[in-house]
Amino acid sequence: MQHLKETSKKKGKTKSKVTITQAFKTIIWPRRNLVFMGLVLIVIRSLAGLILPWQSKVLLDEVVPSKDTSQLYNLIAIVLTAILIQAVTSFALTRILSVQAQYLISELRAQVQKKVLSLPISFFDNTKSGALVSRIMSDVEGVRNLIGTGLVQLVGGTFTAIVSLIILIKLNPWMTLFVFVPLSVFGYIALRAFKYIRPIFRVRGKINAEVKGRLTETLAGVRVIKAFNAEEQENHIFEKGVDKLFQNVKKSLTATALMTSSSTFLIGVATTGIMAIGGYYMIQSEMTSGDFLFFTLVLGFMIAPIVQMSNIGSQLTEALAGLDRTEELMNMTAEEDNKERTIQLEKLNGDIEFDNVSFSYEEDKEVLHNINFKAPAGSVTALVGSSGSGKSTIAGLSATFLNPKSGRVTIDNQDLSKVKLSSYRKYLGVVLQDEFLFEGTIRENIMFPRPNATEDELQSAVKAAYVSEFTDRFDEGLETLIGERGVKLSGGQRQRLAIARAILADPKIIILDEATSNLDTESEALIQKSLGELVKDRTTIVIAHRLSTIRKADQILVIESGKIVERGTHDDLITQGGRYYDLYTYQAKI
Repeated sequence: MQHLKETSKKKGKTKSKVTITQAFKTIIWPRRNLVFMGLVLIVIRSLAGLILPWQSKVLLDEVVPSKDTSQLYNLIAIVLTAILIQAVTSFALTRILSVQAQYLISELRAQVQKKVLSLPISFFDNTKSGALVSRIMSDVEGVRNLIGTGLVQLVGGTFTAIVSLIILIKLNPWMTLFVFVPLSVFGYIALRAFKYIRPIFRVRGKINAEVKGRLTETLAGVRVIKAFNAEEQENHIFEKGVDKLFQNVKKSLTATALMTSSSTFLIGVATTGIMAIGGYYMIQSEMTSGDFLFFTLVLGFMIAPIVQMSNIGSQLTEALAGLDRTEELMNMTAEEDNKERTIQLEKLNGDIEFDNVSFSYEEDKEVLHNINFKAPAGSVTALVGSSGSGKSTIAGLSATFLNPKSGRVTIDNQDLSKVKLSSYRKYLGVVLQDEFLFEGTIRENIMFPRPNATEDELQSAVKAAYVSEFTDRFDEGLETLIGERGVKLSGGQRQRLAIARAILADPKIIILDEATSNLDTESEALIQKSLGELVKDRTTIVIAHRLSTIRKADQILVIESGKIVERGTHDDLITQGGRYYDLYTYQAKI
């Protein structure tokens, strides 16, 4: 679905502010047939609703004085028919518009989620996952008031109020004028309140996202919290977030209460005035009791939609505030939308080269300085060095998770910054230090990159990564549920499962970030065998603290302070007696 595109500049920042006109063009107009049908139904319902007050007048002024029972039966039949029409149209309204509104919500959620996944890694590094969940699931819910019964009731209520106003003027213009004054005052108060409420709703969405984001982190890190006896600390942080949300809600409730109380007071004043004026006219025999009852009931038909419109207006304001936040996401540039990425890789050999590459996460704070090296197709390049030296940044650049600030990273002599990401990443396999596993079974996690893989391919990957060494001990085997993030498995088991997943993906390029860091000695020995199969004929970049695991690497790059300080094979570097020699001999003593 086409999304809203207007942006306005405020205080030097670009902010999206969705208007009702834009919402009409992009959300309502494409569904104009359904909305028109809803309007027709609500007009029919409104007209049917006017039958009861009209027939009440007939009852008091004609039927009762004439004591005509046959006319009474006809009157009852007319009223019952009108009530039936109201019931049927109300059901049809809910069935047609509410269902369509829920479909639109699901459609928007899918689109926002698709957009979020298309954003670069840097976006996720700076945004809490819980906050994104809130924005995907909650911010779009308000559109039900645009395409659902809310907007239609607003239009239908306006129609009912206008028709009722015409009838009231014909019945008694002076009484109508008396009512119109307090209602005008109420309308002015309501408009001012809506203008005040909208930014509050907008901020509420952000606060909601922050609170949910922190709560998601708290639940995910419950073991760390309990291990450090930090329950009170987390409770305090959550209470502060909840209180901030409460203060925001309190502001909107104040505005809503002002509208409600003013409507109660002003409508009460109008009703009292009508009783006085109507009583006077009836005493003077200028108005029948039927006319007075008819006027009072029709007045209710005019006032009810106006009061209802204040609630609907609040809902529409909340909906537009949610769309504002949604539009901020939808206007972000996706990774693949980079116009410079025009190269489509049809096949891949796997030659990677870093040509004078520098990188910084923040301005004027370079973490890599003029990195130069070649990783020929099928070779293994190991990155070693102290923590924070830049190894993971080099791996991130190789995986296209990051882009160089200067210099070039090339694949088969093609500049990676100009290659379509999907055409490169389909040849890429990554095994991370803290590998992420999805809640589900062992089978589902291994088959994640290739859901349509055959059973033979699956079993081959399972054996190659020595996953069967522990799944054979489980009653459910590969169908064993592993819990959230694989919590029911040990670190070594999770790592082997991740390597099996990479083997099944059958990539051309492998990036191993501390792939054996979570393994005990026995598991490491098993994994080294499986990694030997995994890296065969594949370009591999491996980060390792355990230097014993990379002795057979084709080249080893020693990274310190963002620079390559040594390079060569294991034997070459040992012979040089430099930084690598110090690291290796230190670990050997341990």
